[in-house]
Amino acid sequence: MAGGRWPVHGAEREARVCSPATGHRPPATVFLLVPAVLLVAACGRQPAKPAFEKVAILRFENLSRDSSADWMGRAFSDILATELAGAPGIYCMPSNRLHNLDRALGARTVSAPGISSERQQALVAGAQEIGYGQYTVGAAMVEAQLTIEDVRTGKTMKVVSASAPAGDVLGAATGLARQIATRMAPYGTRNPQALRAFITATEARDSAAVEVALNLAITADPDFGAPYRVLAQFRAAQGDRAGALAILERAQTRGQSIPDLERATMAELAAELRNDRAARQNALAAVVKLDPGDAGSWRALGEVANSRHEYPIAKEAIQKAADLEPGEIGLLNLLGYYAASAGDLETGMAALRRYQALRPKDSNPLDSMGDINLITGRLAEAGNFYLQAQKKDRNLLSDADLLKAAVSRLLQGDTAGADALAKQYLAARSEAKDPLLAYRQASWMWTTGHRREACRQLEIFAAGIAAGVAAGAQDGPLREVASRANAELTVWNLVLGDRAAAARTGQQAMALAGPSSVAVAAVAQFSTEAPASPAEWAARAEKKFSGDALTGIRDLALAYALLLNGHFQAAQLPLKQMYDSGAQAPDEGLPYLLAWTYLETGHPKEAEPLIRWNPVPNPAGPGPFAAFHMPRLFYLRAVAAASEGKREEARSNYQLFLKLSGNDPLVWGEEQKAQAALR
Repeated sequence: MAGGRWPVHGAEREARVCSPATGHRPPATVFLLVPAVLLVAACGRQPAKPAFEKVAILRFENLSRDSSADWMGRAFSDILATELAGAPGIYCMPSNRLHNLDRALGARTVSAPGISSERQQALVAGAQEIGYGQYTVGAAMVEAQLTIEDVRTGKTMKVVSASAPAGDVLGAATGLARQIATRMAPYGTRNPQALRAFITATEARDSAAVEVALNLAITADPDFGAPYRVLAQFRAAQGDRAGALAILERAQTRGQSIPDLERATMAELAAELRNDRAARQNALAAVVKLDPGDAGSWRALGEVANSRHEYPIAKEAIQKAADLEPGEIGLLNLLGYYAASAGDLETGMAALRRYQALRPKDSNPLDSMGDINLITGRLAEAGNFYLQAQKKDRNLLSDADLLKAAVSRLLQGDTAGADALAKQYLAARSEAKDPLLAYRQASWMWTTGHRREACRQLEIFAAGIAAGVAAGAQDGPLREVASRANAELTVWNLVLGDRAAAARTGQQAMALAGPSSVAVAAVAQFSTEAPASPAEWAARAEKKFSGDALTGIRDLALAYALLLNGHFQAAQLPLKQMYDSGAQAPDEGLPYLLAWTYLETGHPKEAEPLIRWNPVPNPAGPGPFAAFHMPRLFYLRAVAAASEGKREEARSNYQLFLKLSGNDPLVWGEEQKAQAALR
């Protein structure tokens, strides 16, 4: 996995598992060393029988000669899905969930009968029962029939029929629903004009027609919630966030005239548009309370809670989603990580073993088991899982499970064992003719405390690529790698106290920077500016990193500069803002950096939960700014333990810190402090 504190990785890895055929992709962060190959996970307990039957009601088929009644086909499925959602033990999939799969399965003609155009989507979405129907429209009556099929057995479970006066699709659909369930949720409108306008909008291809039809539906019935929600989603998709929020605020004025579930769903959408994670979490909690069979909302709740570091809530929400979708390996993967982040390794391992049982040929579960064991401090077990994953499929992470196993040994203080595994990893990369081999070697040297040698090797590597670029022999991706290498050299030189060398490599990083490396290069170069007061550093950052798009980079650049200059109190504010925002951290070491400021300002209790877990190694190697937090993490743990009178714990962490620091004193002088504490 990419390096960083583990609560982030579960979500990243889960996203990849949804499309196993496409392989693995790196996390969306500008601070990766090189594009990293990442993976998925598994679980081993027998799933409980789902508390809800998942039912998909497909578009009805019009058997009449009157094509103007085709819109009723979608109306029948939409009404039935909504009304049956209120029945105990049933989760009716909304039609939009089925059509979220169109990109993968191919879009179908919207007016085609569901039995031919939507069946595959329903099966892929995990429907256990499928409802499909037909209707005829006469001069006096509309008659409809619904068939419910168990997809697991292929048997027809029930066939029901209903009729209503001509044009009364609401009456006919409700007549069908009443024969399926005794308790139902009311559909959002009983106004036929509002219904037809809404259904027309959902199947329209033209943007202008969608907008007009949805507004007509709202005008016909201002208390019909669905058109507000769909119109807001439509405007958001068009890039009109303000317009989307205005629609949702307009719906809010209708108060309780709009049903609770619809209002909660719109509140969740509004919070997402405002990027208000706290409000979104509250809204999702309301949604799952009203609609407990909705695995998608449970999952979203878990992801949002995890991003806000509310790990027990995240674990429970993903557990609910996994119980509703017992065969969904993506949810099992998330459960593995979220349970570990909540301190429940047993549940995490059970989830990953279940995934392993579902995909016995995959090596991903073994790697994931290694991750969560490493995170929670079971280092020997982590190393064993990594080696099993490597043996099963060395191509999964391009041999990086060997690197992960090496790190697990290193964190135990076994430098000899770590070096032996690292040599195997580097030999494998050499055999694969890896163009970044020298970069990886330099990174390992730095990680194991051979800092001067690491600087020399990385400088030679970066200079060789730069020479090739100047001669026109190399460009593109390798040029970007050279920029990142120089940025990392800049950080190393700053950490070693060599500002002159840092200024030189910082300039080289910017000279070689391209679209994917310019942010890293800019942050590194910014850190080389002359020492100043916190206020002056803030003014410099505001000037250099102006614009909302660069706010995250600006805050991180400012934090690095303040840390380098010993302004820990001032650095705490941007670090805490980034950590509390719930957004994906631009630096995998963010929790440790924040903990550092707490310890330096006399707040060890605030630091403790931030330094509790080990970071998962990045298969591509440490990120360019890893020198700020590794091996400092162990120094921080030692200081925290000492503040609580845990002398042996403090001593072991001081010793590990010194072992991984090498012989070169860092700019902060922590080696001397650690040595003094051990005397």
